[in-house]
Amino acid sequence: MNLIRVSLIFAVIIGILSTTSQSLRFELQSGHTKCIAEDIKSNSMTVGKYSIVNADETHPLPESHRVTVRVTSTSGNSYHYTENVESGQFGFTAAESGDYMVCFWAIDHNPKVTLTVDFDWRTGVHAKDWTNVAKKGSVDVMELELKKLYDTVSSIHQEMFLLREREEEMQVLNRSTNSRMAWLSGLSFFICITVAGMQLWHLKTFFEKKKII
Repeated sequence: MNLIRVSLIFAVIIGILSTTSQSLRFELQSGHTKCIAEDIKSNSMTVGKYSIVNADETHPLPESHRVTVRVTSTSGNSYHYTENVESGQFGFTAAESGDYMVCFWAIDHNPKVTLTVDFDWRTGVHAKDWTNVAKKGSVDVMELELKKLYDTVSSIHQEMFLLREREEEMQVLNRSTNSRMAWLSGLSFFICITVAGMQLWHLKTFFEKKKII
């Protein structure tokens, strides 16, 4: 159990330090939709920026290169919605824990075109603009790193509490499952014994009628 707990804690720390920031580029064909999900804890800040890549920067993007973007929570609440744009951004503090989804829909066009979209999504510690923090607070490099470290430790602390709650829930579920399995095992054993006894009684009655025994 301790080994499992240490492994889970290590996974949480690695998750906080590495998976709370994702930057990707993907292709989206006109008339199609692509959705990206991120598991976000309640009271965590999250920010995202998106833009359509212009292959020819000497000319503006054509009207066919537009997307509609919607951000929703796990319960379906909408946090961001914009239509037919080349670029945009969103930012909010999650009111509930769960999977938050960003969906990109490219407007339908004939002939079909393929858009290339740059998307940067940051959550928690990574969502903060540390450059502005340094400028506003007039802090030096060491103080800035300490602030980053403090926020990271705070995130890990919150994750530890959440992990403990989940562990307790799993223990309750395991005890309940073991109890049910024991009850089902006893019932199965009783049914087997009953069926075996009835088979013996039937065979004995059959042989007696045939005067074999």
